[in-house]
Amino acid sequence: MRHPISVVLTCLILCLSCKTTKQINKAIQTKEVSEVVVDKNAEDSIRKVNETFSQFKKNNIDFKTFTAKIKVESTGSKGKNPDISAVVKIIKDSAIWISLSASIINVEVFRIFITKDSVVLINKQEKEVQFRSLDYLQEVTEIPFDYKTLQDLIIGNPIFIGDTIQSYRKVNNRILISTLNRFFKNLFTLTIDSRLLVHSKMDDVDMLRSRTADITYDGYELLDGIFFSKSRQISVSEKTKLDVNLIFKQYEFNKELSLTFNVPKNYIRK
Repeated sequence: MRHPISVVLTCLILCLSCKTTKQINKAIQTKEVSEVVVDKNAEDSIRKVNETFSQFKKNNIDFKTFTAKIKVESTGSKGKNPDISAVVKIIKDSAIWISLSASIINVEVFRIFITKDSVVLINKQEKEVQFRSLDYLQEVTEIPFDYKTLQDLIIGNPIFIGDTIQSYRKVNNRILISTLNRFFKNLFTLTIDSRLLVHSKMDDVDMLRSRTADITYDGYELLDGIFFSKSRQISVSEKTKLDVNLIFKQYEFNKELSLTFNVPKNYIRK
C-alpha cells in the first residue's frame, strides 16, 4: 500500500472509465462530431473557440475560505485500500489544513499543514512530525504539483490548463477542448450549455514516460452562486495505477476561518 499521504494527496490532488473513453473515441471515429475547428485562419471559428475557452475559465471557483468533510476510497495495484475520512480547511493562497482518519475506527492518523513553501506532516500513530519543503508534494505524488494546483484540485477547478489550444470539437452534447502546457496534454470535456467541466484527461508530454491522469467531475450542486462537484473519480497511472473516489459529505465556502497547527513537544522531529 502506498504511503497514506501519497494516496490522499494524489486524490485530493491529482475518471473517466475506459468504457466512456472508448465511447468518445468511437463517436469521433464514426463522425458523430458535429463540429471540428482546425482552420486557424477562419475568423469566426477562432472567435467561437476563444469565447468557449474564456467562458470555461470564468467558471473557476473564486473563494476566500473553504471547509469540507470528504470520504476517500482508493484502489492500488495490491487491491482496495482502507477508506479514509478527510477534513480539509483552506484559506485561499495561504494555507491548507488536512486531517486524515481511518474510517473503520474513526481515529485521526495524520494531520497535514501546507503553505506556499512548506509541508508539515504529523504522524499520530508513530508520534512523529516531518518538516518538508513544498517539493515534498511532487516526491510523494510523482506529479508536478505546486500550492495553487493542489488548491485548485481540492476546490474542483481545472488543473494544468495550457495556453495553447490544440483542438476544439463538439461531440453530441459535449464540448472537447485540448490544450498543451510544458507538463501535460490535457483534454477537457465540458457541458454544452454552461461549460461546466465534467472530465479532464492528462497525458505526459514526455514521450519517455507513460504518466496519465483522468479526473471525472460529477454531482454538481449550485450553492450560493457556486457550481461545486461533490463527487470525483481520479485515476493516475505510470508504473502503477491508483484509482480514487472523493465524496464530499459536507462543504462550505467563505465562512469565517482561522487555522492553527500545533506540534506536540514530545513528537520525534524528522
